[in-house]
Amino acid sequence: MNRRSARILLLALAAGVGACSQVGSAPGGATATGTLLDSAEQVAFGFRTTITDKGVMRAEVFADTALFLDQNTRASLRKVNADFYGATGAKEATMVGRIANFDTRNQQLEAFGDVVITSVDGRVLKTSQIRFNQNLNQVTSDSAFVLTEPGRKELRGVGFRADPNLTFVDVFKLQSGRAGTVDLPGN
Repeated sequence: MNRRSARILLLALAAGVGACSQVGSAPGGATATGTLLDSAEQVAFGFRTTITDKGVMRAEVFADTALFLDQNTRASLRKVNADFYGATGAKEATMVGRIANFDTRNQQLEAFGDVVITSVDGRVLKTSQIRFNQNLNQVTSDSAFVLTEPGRKELRGVGFRADPNLTFVDVFKLQSGRAGTVDLPGN
């Protein structure tokens, strides 16, 4: 083999190795998990925190892993469970999701990936993403969802606003199902 052929072969091998290192990478050449893990200021396992409003516990959040970012003002959580509580302190519902972001300054929780909220009396809401606002004690989403109530046909829609117990659900776009009845005063 002559020198020119050897150079071409080395260049081809180098290009192949460079291309292989990009497989499964996020934009910018780093894996999404690796970048987040590398930029975390702290990592906690068996994470637990409470979300309160004026001294009243509104939620208790558990996660398998928590990555603290942005000077500990944001936590990226993995394998998330949350219990939602009412004004009297009684447990109203449970939420599970694969990933969540928790804003520690505003105590806002946003969960992603196979999110399921189950009320204590059996209503089940499934969606891909929710936001919990502790100031309003409200769960919202602009994603597709399915709400199942015991003894009723399931309700499907896109976008909703609800209390964590799923008692009052405001659907933005109804796709199928029937909402509950409303009694008007004087009728």
